[in-house]
Amino acid sequence: MIEICALASGSNGNCYYIGNEQDAVLVDAGISTKKILLRMEESGLQSSKIRGIFISHEHSDHVHGVRVLSKRLGVPAWVTQKTLESLKFGEQPELVQIFTPDKAIKIGSITIHPFLKNHDAAEPCSFRIEHDGWHIGVFTDIGEACERVIHHLHMCHALFIETNYDEKMLWDGFYPIYLKTRVASAVGHLSNVQAFELIRDHAGPELVHVLLSHLSGENNRPELAEECFKSLSDRFSVHLTSRHSASTIFRLR
Repeated sequence: MIEICALASGSNGNCYYIGNEQDAVLVDAGISTKKILLRMEESGLQSSKIRGIFISHEHSDHVHGVRVLSKRLGVPAWVTQKTLESLKFGEQPELVQIFTPDKAIKIGSITIHPFLKNHDAAEPCSFRIEHDGWHIGVFTDIGEACERVIHHLHMCHALFIETNYDEKMLWDGFYPIYLKTRVASAVGHLSNVQAFELIRDHAGPELVHVLLSHLSGENNRPELAEECFKSLSDRFSVHLTSRHSASTIFRLR
């Protein structure tokens, strides 16, 4: 059995829980330790199971709480060397383990497969997390889907997939043109349509749950992301995540 939950998901902060009966990991800690632990408690998730915090890249909505959370739980923050060097003063955790993209990491009963992705950060990674034949993807902050993303997607049974922006809202919105261009670039974020096309064309035969994640508060609305995926509802169970609260816990048995 494996449990997954988005404790926070949005452009203002991200944290994803993946665990089983004995062990669990978090991917990113972009909100405060207080909020992470409170949302875990409210969801019935045990912080004592957490064996490590995996950081995808150095942007604040992914690392804001990692220093305090790592110390509070007494578990290491796993980062690449370049990501560690890119963390701002006061963000670097005291307990650190360095991982190398494309080299699997075994923690207790869980195996983490990190791989590089296209994003405007020092050494950005996404993760496929494996336990007892189940594969969970955490794929956010992706400018465009490269062959590595497609390869790991094909193995997933459940997936947190970025649906960051609606194209019309972005280009009609108040962001300055340089920021609009950055968001829509090959090292920015996936739009609703880009994420939809990625899942439609490259999902593997075992994919069950698709969790729409990392929505922009300015350039997207939950109903737009959900509507974009409506035609896939006969193939997958599609769910929204939230920046304001933990998602439903999904269990794969």
